[in-house]
Amino acid sequence: MGVVGGGVLREIEALEPYLRVKPLYFDFDSMEFVWLDTRLIPFREEYRRSSDYRRIARAIVDMEIRGAPAIGVSAGYALALAALEASGAGGEFMDRVSEARRVLESTRPTAYNLFWALARVYRAVEEGFEAGGVDRAVRAGFEEAARIYVEDVRGNVEIGRIGSSLIEDGDTILTHCNTGALATAGFGTALGVIRYAWMEGKSVSVVTTETRPVLQGARLNVWELRKEGIPFKLIVDSAAGLVLARGIARKVIVGADRIVGTGHTANKIGTLQVALAAKNAGKPFYVAAPISTFQPAAGPGDIVIEERGGDEVRTVFSESGVVRITLEGVDVYNPSFDVTPPDLISSFITERGIIEPPYMENIRRVVGGAPG
Repeated sequence: MGVVGGGVLREIEALEPYLRVKPLYFDFDSMEFVWLDTRLIPFREEYRRSSDYRRIARAIVDMEIRGAPAIGVSAGYALALAALEASGAGGEFMDRVSEARRVLESTRPTAYNLFWALARVYRAVEEGFEAGGVDRAVRAGFEEAARIYVEDVRGNVEIGRIGSSLIEDGDTILTHCNTGALATAGFGTALGVIRYAWMEGKSVSVVTTETRPVLQGARLNVWELRKEGIPFKLIVDSAAGLVLARGIARKVIVGADRIVGTGHTANKIGTLQVALAAKNAGKPFYVAAPISTFQPAAGPGDIVIEERGGDEVRTVFSESGVVRITLEGVDVYNPSFDVTPPDLISSFITERGIIEPPYMENIRRVVGGAPG
């Protein structure tokens, strides 16, 4: 059974020129999802593959796959694989797919792209099943997952094009956490804006925080920026305020894991401190994110802040392995995200354009839905 039509495959092939880094994709020959294990970068580049949605769910939990858009794309393909697995279950088909959806939804509670992608693929499977049975449902699931993949790359490129208008020749931009190809299907959001400006010939440079505790800046941004040849400096997280106050960086561009209708934005822990420092220094603070990251009908009280294990803080990853950096058994509080209020955000950069204040009005106008 061919799970996608030739038109979808041609759309995927057309994206190749944009994929300098290919962090994830679906192998339709072996019927396996393939991803670059981001835990091992920058020291090793190893791909994993699986046809089991449970394995992909574990990869999301363990941050082999990370970044809100990448999580959404991966979960979409995982749910399609779950439908394929359930195709021999007879009358229990949709029950099995529903259970897989619940498992995948439990992996990373803050990233809204996860829930958005799962809802789309689930709806496609359900409608396909009602219209033509199991085979049609499975095809519908894979075609919807592939559309999400294509939309992510295309949307990221458009975010880059639109966001590049905010970057001047000679700019140095501060960014926090990894928002490049490794956080998406292959181009990037905030780092994609910088990449697009560089591709246009603008002379730009980057200051990237190390992004404790998992060091997405020190490991992933450094790896991507060096591949692109974009000049950069790596700083400790606590140097961001000084860098902005001294004008070493002229502006900030970060990504997001969830943006609600009021403009409150959940992003990697430490983002709020960078936003406060930018406000104090009079520097613009931009958030680059696809429409799929917005939850316009929600408010700040709906944002769930994921808390992760203490060993992420008690240890640090190195080329030789994991190294403990404090006393064993130290009590740790490890929230993975914080929330930046809208008054600290200069504007949002999306594939549909730049969203400026007032956010409750303009998010609804651009994204759709009613905040609240």
